[in-house]
Amino acid sequence: MKLRKDKWEKVLIENVCEDIFAGGDVPKNSFSKVATPEFKIPIYSNGLENLGLHGFTNISKVSKPSLTISARGTIGNIVVRKESYYPVVRLIVLVPNERKADVDFLNYSLCLHNFFSVGTSIPQLTVPMVKPIEIPLPPLEEQKQIAALFQSIDTATEEIEGQEKNLLNLKNKLLGELCGEKQQFGKALNKDDFETVKFDSVAFCISERVEPQKTDLTTYVGLEHLDPDNLVIARTGIPDDVIGTKLKIYKGDIIFGKRRAYQRKVAVSHFDGIASAHSMILRANEDNIEKDFLPFFMQSDVFMNRAIKISEGSLSPTIKWKTLAAQEFSLPKKEKQKELTAVFKQFDVTRGQLKQQKTTLQNLKQKLLNEILG
Repeated sequence: MKLRKDKWEKVLIENVCEDIFAGGDVPKNSFSKVATPEFKIPIYSNGLENLGLHGFTNISKVSKPSLTISARGTIGNIVVRKESYYPVVRLIVLVPNERKADVDFLNYSLCLHNFFSVGTSIPQLTVPMVKPIEIPLPPLEEQKQIAALFQSIDTATEEIEGQEKNLLNLKNKLLGELCGEKQQFGKALNKDDFETVKFDSVAFCISERVEPQKTDLTTYVGLEHLDPDNLVIARTGIPDDVIGTKLKIYKGDIIFGKRRAYQRKVAVSHFDGIASAHSMILRANEDNIEKDFLPFFMQSDVFMNRAIKISEGSLSPTIKWKTLAAQEFSLPKKEKQKELTAVFKQFDVTRGQLKQQKTTLQNLKQKLLNEILG
């Protein structure tokens, strides 16, 4: 692709848009009827016409290709919209002049912009803040070529995300069949290969306490550092970041988010450190279970659904070890677990490879955005 940057201009967003405006207000009792969540922002579709516009103020139907920018709370999330819709409050709409700016190019141009906000408790973006944003503007044909380049990267990234999601779904399905009522793993196991165990016979709860400011340990793991359905700890903090008594973790220990178990947070520590008191530190009883099989079992819907069921409290449901320890589960016998563990490990290895491919594509996209549009 040959770019003629000598023919590019620097323009204000307002000079290449037919209209820039904020979404309208809607009655609160209408949200559940027609809203679909996207970035936790309600977007109204053509279904709104069937309900009538009574009680809606400043609602305008957008029929041309356009962009919406989230403007309150989490600001700066941009979505290209090419079908008709009704934008509501918390959104700013940009309708480009199709003779001047391609909607997809405009989207990628704005990806490099750092949106600032006004307000203290709730960040907000306003129309007057958007209009003077300056972007580079190539001739229209070049805009479409540049947009097509970035769309190809986005498409490849989405395909990888789809593969990753399919792998996770298959893994969860196999775990569900293995640990659920079916008690099977293809034709490799039958009901005679399973036994019922109490959870405290396969896991110990470790409750060694640590004061963050009085430890030589350098790594802290909070629940915010754990990703759902991912046994790998990809992010960490440091003890200086936190206060209050925490839990000691050793390499190989399992960190389980006992608070809000529906978030499905289980990970295996690959270091010594400290962890949030809202987690439960578990260690396999290797007399009764393969050490590496336990975290995979804890990822299963059978375990997670039970964990949610036995959680106590409404605002912040939490699991007590005494309650979890008494739970009975049907598990494959220990002599069968090693081969099963190898299968589930391969799922995670492949997912890790896909994540790395996705990261590579994202880095490439950012590099090209900076080089071409920066």
